[in-house]
Amino acid sequence: MIQRFVAEGHVCDVALGVFALELLWLQRKKVRLGDLAGQLVAGAFLILAVRAALTGASVWVVVALLAASFPAHLFDLVRRVRAR
Repeated sequence: MIQRFVAEGHVCDVALGVFALELLWLQRKKVRLGDLAGQLVAGAFLILAVRAALTGASVWVVVALLAASFPAHLFDLVRRVRAR
């Protein structure tokens, strides 16, 4: 049962749902979206890459999703360094 849940990528769907709930909760706490965008976008692309790999997507889809996470990570990194 758990193997199928993971193999079909549903574990990643749950993780993305948790991301969405976290975003809603943080917005209620008045956290600025710009402070979270890099982290959330990079994390979402990484989870989508894992989902793609688990569900048998083309290696190029997995690579593209991993590559898409990098600019978001750099954005977050630069923002944090400038804030110091």
